[in-house]
Amino acid sequence: MKKSIISVIYFITFFYICFFSVHSMLDPQDFLALQSIRKSLTDMPGSNFFSTWDFTSDPCSFSGVYCDSNKVVTLNLGDSTAGSPGLQGRLHPSIGKLSSLIELTLVPGRVMGSLPLTISNLKNLKFLAISKNFISGSIPESFKSLKKLESLDLSYNQLTGAIPHSIGTLSSLSNLILCHNHLSGSIPTFFSKTLVRIDLKHNNLSGSLSTSSLPSSLQYLSVSSNQLTGPVNHFLPRLNRLNYLDLSLNRFRGPIPESIFSYPLTNLQLQRNYFSGWIKPLNRVSITTVDLSYNRLTGQISPMLSSVQNLYLNNNRFSGQVPGNFVEGLLNEGIEILYLQHNYLSGIEINPTAEIPMSSSLCLQYNCMVPPVKTPCPVRAGEQRSRPVEQCIKWKG
Repeated sequence: MKKSIISVIYFITFFYICFFSVHSMLDPQDFLALQSIRKSLTDMPGSNFFSTWDFTSDPCSFSGVYCDSNKVVTLNLGDSTAGSPGLQGRLHPSIGKLSSLIELTLVPGRVMGSLPLTISNLKNLKFLAISKNFISGSIPESFKSLKKLESLDLSYNQLTGAIPHSIGTLSSLSNLILCHNHLSGSIPTFFSKTLVRIDLKHNNLSGSLSTSSLPSSLQYLSVSSNQLTGPVNHFLPRLNRLNYLDLSLNRFRGPIPESIFSYPLTNLQLQRNYFSGWIKPLNRVSITTVDLSYNRLTGQISPMLSSVQNLYLNNNRFSGQVPGNFVEGLLNEGIEILYLQHNYLSGIEINPTAEIPMSSSLCLQYNCMVPPVKTPCPVRAGEQRSRPVEQCIKWKG
């Protein structure tokens, strides 16, 4: 009996030694993990990503598998060619056994289920991108163990629950992309000094942002289409490295800090909030697109904004004359879009016979004046050219 048991053990050992020596000595644990991953995923119609996954050959030659020595270090699941069909199925927990994995990605497809908790075992993981699928459930709190993680992209899924506050403690994090999910709760405080991109748009996040929530290293910040509240003048002045800022479609209120108009921004999106007060940039604004529409901004329009290529100031409470340098910008094609409709503006000095270039768009509808030039406006601007006189009396200036 003992001899037969020893013979079986010898045979199994011999088989593993021979089998894995033929396959570039890939670590047996990695080999078995790839087998499990393959069994839980299939190609969508039109995809042939798994056609090379023949386990009688070297797994390091499989599509999307890259090895260093005898360990898998990169796993890119699916054909990354734009428009290619993705994968379907579920992510197998065996992913967490690829102990040397540095990069894990999944192309857009129909992969469902929750994120395997075992991903937290990947201590060397630097890049995790599982986007545009049907991943549900919550982001595991245990992701805090991914100390080397630099980029986390779980966008365009069906994730719910809060963003774990432990995510904010990842000191190597540089990119966090969780947009287009169903995440709720507050935005955690981030401690990474290398964090340059945060994209949380189109979720159900709420609460306010504290002075210390966001690091000054940020260059890209988008929290559009959430339920965030409170003032912004206590945290925005710290973020002077931003080149893209989108706080639109929230419930932010209070004044807009004048300092942000001097940031190296290309795009400033603050529309559809409850911002109030005057807009007084200190210098000429060099931002390409500024959208402050659908707020409660008052006062006269600053001539410093005339250098903005695409300017949306509509649906506010601006009053007074439109500065003359805006007319110059329109006629010289420096301004492409100037939307001023639905305010309380009293005039603009422009020759009624002036021809607005085809490349420029001006809308003056529904102000405290009859527009001196007829220009096409967005449909939502309505058909009324001017405000009723009684509405304009208190805003005259």
